[in-house]
Amino acid sequence: MKKIVIIGAGAMGSAFAVPCADNSNDVYLVGSFLEDNVIENINNSNNIHPVLNCQLPKNIKVIKFSEFNDEIKENIDLLVVGVSSKGIEWIGEELSKFYKDHTDILLLTKGLAIIDNKFETLAEKLHKILIDKGITNAKISAVGGPCLANGLANRVKSSVVLANENIEIVKKIGEYVSTDYYSTEYSDDLIGVEVCAATKNIYSMLIGASEGLSGDNLSDEIKNKYFLNTAASLFYKSLSEMKKLTKKLNGKEETAYGLSGLGDLHVSAAGGRNSKMGNYLGRGLLYKDAKENHMKEITVEGAELAFQIGPKILAEFDKKEFPLLFSMLDAICNNKKLVISW
Repeated sequence: MKKIVIIGAGAMGSAFAVPCADNSNDVYLVGSFLEDNVIENINNSNNIHPVLNCQLPKNIKVIKFSEFNDEIKENIDLLVVGVSSKGIEWIGEELSKFYKDHTDILLLTKGLAIIDNKFETLAEKLHKILIDKGITNAKISAVGGPCLANGLANRVKSSVVLANENIEIVKKIGEYVSTDYYSTEYSDDLIGVEVCAATKNIYSMLIGASEGLSGDNLSDEIKNKYFLNTAASLFYKSLSEMKKLTKKLNGKEETAYGLSGLGDLHVSAAGGRNSKMGNYLGRGLLYKDAKENHMKEITVEGAELAFQIGPKILAEFDKKEFPLLFSMLDAICNNKKLVISW
């Protein structure tokens, strides 16, 4: 039995607690400082998660961040970060107060950032935050792959890839969390896995737009019936760009063909928030109108990432090398109609 602490009681952090608990670990699900209401809802409703709409295992200890005391912070084997990308600075500050070098850190959070005018993965960003706090030996790994939270919480068979430059570290983590329905692969390409896991959110918006982009002079009925030709083409072209983008950002090209690239792109394009936003853009709506009128209270990860990295890409990259990426970034960052060149 290992002691696993998951900070972040959102959909994925809570879902990840399920295989951890089923693997007979001592599991704590700790809400962030913004999630007191979520924790109260879970504890007052027989462990029913308000977003996942399913019951979490009874052996998971669900607590508020204010209850995350010194005793719980001792002897943690695996510390899982499930906060949003906006919370990385906060979690870095908190981890620096109690982190011990025997503890492995696993990032569920996906994203890229611009630091000192350079592209950085969230693992690199967290590592730098911890170094600034005097923690120089943090062992940070990341997870990627086609694993939606609701499916995992309901024990649907799923596969992910765990990544660390020291592959023995993620093999050890895999032993903690793998079950008959949650299988783990391993990669030493931490950068590539993170790049793919993040940028698939942008490309899944593009594939989500395929119905609207399937023909300029076609009826809505024809588009709705036969848009899969367009979707398949955009999927292939998106994956090709992801491969080149991964290499450009110092990852391995082949990672794009794995679970964090091809696999995650497939499941994200099939539905969800990014695909939904893409559908609005494909129908000709401008991003600001679609967000305000249709998805005002919904976080669209691909759009948030576009605002983070888009200006630098649009200014410095070659449009001929990444035509689809440029089209989507222009639509989001500059609020223009989504248009692609065939």
